[in-house]
Amino acid sequence: MDGYGLASVIHRAATDPVLPGDITARARDLGPLESPLIWLGLASAAVAVLAVVVALSYRRRVRRWGFTAFGVLLLLAAVTAVNSYVGYVRTTDDLARLLQRGPGPVYLAGRLLDDGKEAPEPSSADSPAAAPRAGKGAGTAAAGQRIDVVDLPDPAHSVPSGSNYVILPPGYDTDQARRYPVVYLIHGYPFGGPRDWLASGDAPGTLLALQQANVIAPMIVVSVDLTAGNPSTDWECLDVPGGPQLETYLARTVVPAIDRRYRTFADRTHRALGGMSGGGFGALNIGLHHVDEFATLVIALPYDDLNDSISVLGGNQAAIAADTPRRYLPTMKFTAPISVLLAVGTGAPTDVTTARRIAAALHARGQDAVVHAERGFNHTWHTARATLPYLLAFADQNFRASPAAS
Repeated sequence: MDGYGLASVIHRAATDPVLPGDITARARDLGPLESPLIWLGLASAAVAVLAVVVALSYRRRVRRWGFTAFGVLLLLAAVTAVNSYVGYVRTTDDLARLLQRGPGPVYLAGRLLDDGKEAPEPSSADSPAAAPRAGKGAGTAAAGQRIDVVDLPDPAHSVPSGSNYVILPPGYDTDQARRYPVVYLIHGYPFGGPRDWLASGDAPGTLLALQQANVIAPMIVVSVDLTAGNPSTDWECLDVPGGPQLETYLARTVVPAIDRRYRTFADRTHRALGGMSGGGFGALNIGLHHVDEFATLVIALPYDDLNDSISVLGGNQAAIAADTPRRYLPTMKFTAPISVLLAVGTGAPTDVTTARRIAAALHARGQDAVVHAERGFNHTWHTARATLPYLLAFADQNFRASPAAS
């Protein structure tokens, strides 16, 4: 034994989950606004308009309006082509939420597109654990699933706002005696936000599909807001010298608040932390800093170095060293075991290499790490969405293997 006792043996039994084909196919499916037919159609229309303009170039009005239409169609084709590749906007609801982040007319367009469904409102962090029920302060999702928004501003740590989305499983409001494990998910940077895991990542739908197929036991998923009220900044979930203390906010503000408000198993073995891209870096860094709080890490599109984001630390060498897992992991001493799933797309060779390097470093420190390589896809939301079922199933494996807390 290595000093961790039974928990160590249990953790190291974790493997890359094997999932039903319908679950994986669903996760890989493109949404209606991700179809390449959209940008191909717009590009074809642009070419057709240009051909008409050339044929009727002797008519000034045709030239003026034709070139305008050509430019608009070409721009729309480019935007939809990027979205088809990245997978950020899947449906008209996703588009409505995105437009509502914009100013004036853009916001109004988003409101017109919004059908009002699955749009939870902020609720007080001090409400009783069993409240609110579906209705005020809660969003209603499919098949009894509920989505709350828990607003947790933390001015003491320079976090002016924090809208954390809490996905509750079917039956949460009816079975008042049951407690649940929790998976915390972090969005990417920059311009990411906590709604991304609900929209681009399809976390509610994936959870429901896994639970209805009895692949996982019911769990709570929290999409954490680590934007510090400024989503355009690449914070990387850090405790920034002289700025927002985002690592501390997650570990010391969000987690205790969720445990107070909801019926959770408030122990490390029933708590997982994950994210994608910049949020994946944050999950790795925060998880390694807080092994006393998180026994499982589930990371899509991982990296272990700050790279261009290093500037957010303002040249503080101590902070850079403390927040670069690639530097400190090879000599890190673990006070408790962790189990890590690193999910990548085979279309991003750098991600594959990075995941294998992180896994090797964890193995060298006696920790459990698995790399899941998803066929195709790159460093995009497509990969995060396609691998989310594996991330949640991996967390579930570890939750089930750990004795329930009293």
